[in-house]
Amino acid sequence: MRKIAVVTGASSGLGAQFCKQLSKEGYYIIMVARRKELLLELQKTLISKSSVFTADLSEKKDIVKLCDYIRDELNSDEDSKLSVFINNAGFGLSGNFTDTNEKREMQMIDVNIKALHRLTKRMLPLMDKESGGYILNVGSSAGLFPAGPYMSTYYATKAYVVSLTRAIAHELKASKSKTYIGVLCPGPVDTEFNDVANVAFALKGMSAQSCVSYAIKMMYKRKTVIVPTLRMKLASTFSRFLPGSLLIPMVAHQQHKKMG
Repeated sequence: MRKIAVVTGASSGLGAQFCKQLSKEGYYIIMVARRKELLLELQKTLISKSSVFTADLSEKKDIVKLCDYIRDELNSDEDSKLSVFINNAGFGLSGNFTDTNEKREMQMIDVNIKALHRLTKRMLPLMDKESGGYILNVGSSAGLFPAGPYMSTYYATKAYVVSLTRAIAHELKASKSKTYIGVLCPGPVDTEFNDVANVAFALKGMSAQSCVSYAIKMMYKRKTVIVPTLRMKLASTFSRFLPGSLLIPMVAHQQHKKMG
């Protein structure tokens, strides 16, 4: 059987690592991103067969085209199965809410929320039809906190991802579906995310390779909320016991340090 794994935001960082590690497991990889040249370079490093699909997931028409492409791949070989879907595409933006670029924020909402929502909505029926699979939404530890001053929109988008995933996971378990859905919530990771968001992490980030390795391991164990590193597990657990009036200023202080 040809097991297909789709990875969005595949051109760099966590997305590229998901492609490499899933390729080692023998999946046929469909790599999705805007930058075709980076996807083609990545493709040369993969062990298993793969294909490249360029798309701007802030555009609904590109999401529709991607879904059609995936269905065509499945229909082209009756022995194919959509086994894994990694919703990794996304980005951040830092600054005072009154100062940040509105157009860029709307693009962030389109990618971090709308694209992930639409793709999850469309992939679940395909997996249920083929006796289950794995959907992993890449969130952030930011989604586990009540708010993130100076990265307000980004924190809000990731809170949406965490909440949506948890709800869907409950529904799937209640209906005894064989399809799994989970959300990866890492802390700082050494990727180009920092440059795009215009932040410098105050704490040392983990490597993309180790983050993805842990995520895949927990995905197979069907863990709903995946938080790599003991430090972030402790931080997210501790945050549950603090009132927002104390926790939000602490998060704001950390964001100020990131912005330099």
